[in-house]
Amino acid sequence: MAPNRARSSVFHSAVFCRSVTDNSSNIAMASQSQNRRLVATRKLRGASHLKFHEIDTPALLLDLDAMERNLAKMARFFRTGHTRLRPHYKNHKCPALARRQMDTGAIGMTCATFAEAEALVSNGITDILISSELAGDRKIERFVELARKADVKAVVDNATAVAAIAAAGRAKGCRLSVLVNVNVGQNRTGIKPGGPAVELARKVVAEGLRFRGLMGYEGHVAHQMEGPEKESAYDLAMGTLMKSRSLLEDSGIAVEIVSTGGTGTHHLSPRFPAITEFQAGSYLVMDTEYTKTCKDFDRALTVLGTVISKTEGERVVVDAGLKSISGEHGIPVVKSCAGVRLRQLNAEHGIIDILDSSVALEVGDIIEIWVHYSDATVNLHECMYGIRNGEVEEILRLKG
Repeated sequence: MAPNRARSSVFHSAVFCRSVTDNSSNIAMASQSQNRRLVATRKLRGASHLKFHEIDTPALLLDLDAMERNLAKMARFFRTGHTRLRPHYKNHKCPALARRQMDTGAIGMTCATFAEAEALVSNGITDILISSELAGDRKIERFVELARKADVKAVVDNATAVAAIAAAGRAKGCRLSVLVNVNVGQNRTGIKPGGPAVELARKVVAEGLRFRGLMGYEGHVAHQMEGPEKESAYDLAMGTLMKSRSLLEDSGIAVEIVSTGGTGTHHLSPRFPAITEFQAGSYLVMDTEYTKTCKDFDRALTVLGTVISKTEGERVVVDAGLKSISGEHGIPVVKSCAGVRLRQLNAEHGIIDILDSSVALEVGDIIEIWVHYSDATVNLHECMYGIRNGEVEEILRLKG
């Protein structure tokens, strides 16, 4: 338990300084078991509100005001025109946030894994695109069972998977929906564009599957700096996808869906009106990885840690490490606390260098760290704390 000391309850202050009058000494620090019971209720009201400084650390925090601005901004962008929003669930893994995206105009959700799709269907969201290929009998059997309950679509990029999915569907008397995944330059998954994509689509039809359309993810463009070079790379990627679409239609195969996109390229999507749906995900909670290339949205996600050790004039150590915040795309930065720098993440610890001797950090103080890579960080937690006006307004379950 942290020592009793004066702490500000203002959300946007990262450090709770000892100079503030201590009016919280009679409030017990919420234990992990208490937090779990609150998670079960999800919504907190009235006297049940946790103060910001009562959260057990390390903890994932969501600035609700910033999240709601991001939610509204992206919804407005896709409200008109030919392209609709199908947000990527992997970014927040929260059924309650997915429901808010649906309520503000999303046509469905994109999932990276089958477990995510199952989580959403169990929470009443039934229009799902699984954007990673399925392989193995067990996964395909689960896909068939889920497709009997919801409009769940898989992507394919090889004939082996097409044959396996079709056979599983026939065995259960279920006609399954698939999209052909086209490699548009990211060089990860996806069949080659043009002729190979057309041949695979023909295989889909011949096997008795329901061919729904094409997917092509231009992830290699998302983090490029804005300007002509990015626009050219985007046009090349989407031009490749549109050529495959045209070849399919010339072959007499209807293309209902053209699915693509990410937060970093959403503003370029009007250049290609034939895109029917866009898979932006990171926009909702944002992270510092996007700050240079996508300035239209507000960072909303931090990890809260407690200072557990101090070496005077050199460093402090917090209880937030690689088990609570991702460092694989870069070292995160401390929020609203000049004069310090997060230098290293170990399994359980974050080592923060003191660059300015006037910084008043002591053992027991709590500090926020901006999330640098949201997808991987969210995956480390069971819940996130929705913060507004220095209080926990709701605790959001993460599932999938």
